[in-house]
Amino acid sequence: MINRGKIIFLHSGTDLYGAAKILLYVMGIFKNQGFEILVILPGKGPLKAELENRGFNVQITNLGILRRKHFTPYGIFNRLKRLYKSYKFLEKIHQQEKIELIYSNTLAVIVGAIFSKHKGIPHCWHIHEIIASPRFLIRFLANRIDSSTRNPIMVSEAVANHWEKFLKKAKPVVIHNGIVYKPFFEPKQEARRELKLPKNKTIITMVGRINPGKGQSFFLEIAKELVRKHKNIHFLMVGDPYPGYEQILESINYYISKNNLQANVEYLGFREDIPEILKASDIFVLPSILPDSFPTVVLEAMATGLPVVATRSGGVEEMIIDGETGFLIDIGDAKKGVERLSDLITRPEHAQQMGKRGQIEVMQNYSYEKFTQNIQNYICQILPATKS
Repeated sequence: MINRGKIIFLHSGTDLYGAAKILLYVMGIFKNQGFEILVILPGKGPLKAELENRGFNVQITNLGILRRKHFTPYGIFNRLKRLYKSYKFLEKIHQQEKIELIYSNTLAVIVGAIFSKHKGIPHCWHIHEIIASPRFLIRFLANRIDSSTRNPIMVSEAVANHWEKFLKKAKPVVIHNGIVYKPFFEPKQEARRELKLPKNKTIITMVGRINPGKGQSFFLEIAKELVRKHKNIHFLMVGDPYPGYEQILESINYYISKNNLQANVEYLGFREDIPEILKASDIFVLPSILPDSFPTVVLEAMATGLPVVATRSGGVEEMIIDGETGFLIDIGDAKKGVERLSDLITRPEHAQQMGKRGQIEVMQNYSYEKFTQNIQNYICQILPATKS
């Protein structure tokens, strides 16, 4: 295969949650197009191990990732220092060989946009976030997008609609996530037994990294009310705290203990066996209380054949057909959440029918094949010389 040049991928995390999973697919598509791939991460973790397992070249450096905790005088000074060092890191690579494209995954990593503008290198920003505040950060990031990326990828219409209000030059391209669904289609008879979950209870699951927006507390509020109404139900919570949000996990554990939910709510932490957990479940809940761009885990739950109850919180409104593949509820409306989940608990046949319709929806509109074709078309647009 002809080497079509070097692509540098920059990513803001080391975990294996939604944005990282999509990054793995995108890199595979570029690799299959004949590009040499270098991935730069801010640290070691599950993502580095997975990348190396797939044969990708990975380097580690502090990328000066933007987080809310850095919005202090000291934090800003710290970020500027880190950004300078990561800029020099990229410059050293660039001196050794030509870079065809810098691909920044998530808005939290900005050094790629800055470097590419100064060096005249094409830049792509794959944007997974809807940032509601603070306003100065939104405008700062919008300016960086305008100055570096003509056609940023947005993972949903909700993300595009949010950023278009602040962009003056850049023209977003919406490419919905798509994943390989085979692991979620395989038979699931043994999953519940292997996970040592109760046999004759309805398993209601949420998966999401613990942070202020994912709604774990809202999920528990609904769980508390449902336990009062139904005997044979069991809740699973999957996901570890984002660094700096460990106190949220403490409050989760306190809430479970205070309300005597230990027998009904099981916290599993970070897990790599998400397909098996979903196969052991009956209903999936996405209780986000802040805008959620296009949660990959909803695609996984739908592929498994689970009905989804989710808040109206961004891209999920494009994924769920209300009343057909699941239910949409307003953020914070615990009463409606209890009502919708009670309907699925008491009518399991109806829940299964919803899940089956969700499987069809996923394969028709959010398949890996469709995602691959969209990314390939995008590559041809931003790097015309790669067109065969």
